[in-house]
Amino acid sequence: MNAVDTSSALQDLTAQITTALIDLRQQRRSTGNDLTSEEELETARETARRFFDQRVTQSLLTGSDTPSFDDETSITKSAIDAVLGFGPLQRLLDDPAITDIHVRGTAPVWVKHTDGSRHEIDPIVSTDDELIRLVRNVASRSRNGERRFDAASAECNLCLDDGSRLFAVMDISQQPSLVIRKHQFHLSSLEELTRGGLMTSNVRNFLRAAVLAKRNIIVAGGTGSGKTTLLRALMNEIPFHERIITIEDAFELGLARFSQLHPDHDALQSRTANIEGHGAIPLADLTRMALRMDPDRVVVGEVRGAEAFPMLMAMSQGNNGSMCTLHADSTRSAFSKLAAYVSMANTGLPIDVVNLLLANALHLVVHIELVNGQRRISSIREVVDSDGSRIVSNELFVANGPSLAEAAYPMTSDLRDLLATHGYDDAVNATLQTAGAWR
Repeated sequence: MNAVDTSSALQDLTAQITTALIDLRQQRRSTGNDLTSEEELETARETARRFFDQRVTQSLLTGSDTPSFDDETSITKSAIDAVLGFGPLQRLLDDPAITDIHVRGTAPVWVKHTDGSRHEIDPIVSTDDELIRLVRNVASRSRNGERRFDAASAECNLCLDDGSRLFAVMDISQQPSLVIRKHQFHLSSLEELTRGGLMTSNVRNFLRAAVLAKRNIIVAGGTGSGKTTLLRALMNEIPFHERIITIEDAFELGLARFSQLHPDHDALQSRTANIEGHGAIPLADLTRMALRMDPDRVVVGEVRGAEAFPMLMAMSQGNNGSMCTLHADSTRSAFSKLAAYVSMANTGLPIDVVNLLLANALHLVVHIELVNGQRRISSIREVVDSDGSRIVSNELFVANGPSLAEAAYPMTSDLRDLLATHGYDDAVNATLQTAGAWR
């Protein structure tokens, strides 16, 4: 088939699949049963088979060229991607080597790979309106309810069926823009992250014991450093019998994917206001709701606002073992970041009271960073106490130069004794000198 025939066949098949799915969806909804994604895919494939059977019959009658197997396969995939998938984006989503996708209107697309490298590829749309339609098509099929994407709702934030996170903006930007972050759910344990070079076995054993000992842990780092991946691995060390409540802007942790590890769980997601400006449920409200759901652990996907205050209050009032992520450039700077977020809750608390709350609520801060395409844990800090405007802390592990984080200063005896009861051998830390231990 030539280029014109291929384009025409793709348009015709796309239209037929769309019509077939609309008709079947209406029939099923009249009976109260929606189509599953597997049923939609099978309907699309059956429609494609009938379409090409007709094309072959027509070609034999007219003496024209019949579609080749490669043409049939390519056109079928493109049509199904356009109707049920992400259209021209689908091939990027299907590529396991790609972790991030950045689209800005009709400009070339930038992709980030698992090794940290970035590459520019050809544009995927010919007009800005085409990109807007692409986002609307996906948003209309969101498993958590249809999301609007227009001038009145200029941002779209949702989780795709494969766990990838989509964020798109229009109207407030020069051109409509789309960012997709793909999550590597296969990296779901501390063991796998250790093999991947994120940490040493000593750090792995320390973190595993800290989770079992129900220490409150913050995972800090920059954008794309791997905070969510590490948090997911820490979460998967939580014992089978404990009840977990997760709180997120978009379902990125993928708790349901590990239901065999956490059979008793609930995942909560924030909600924006409707077109009338009502119905918004922010993370701060979800945090308060979670405490009424009888949790053993509360895990917040990312703290970046007023939800920090109810989370810290929960941590300091008996919900030990809670965890969250935070944007910060070091373990030490995480404290000032959290203090700023607490102030957003309009508590009116003076800084020494906020620091006392932080010291009572937090036990460990873990910093993760991306260096030359390689992710690593660069620092682990123990929270010891507060002293007015200063948090007293102890940097237990630190990475020097290109190496992985190693034991640097001894932990407090309380933490050492607690972790020892959960299997951590402190032989490395025990050899460290205590002089200048806290910093």
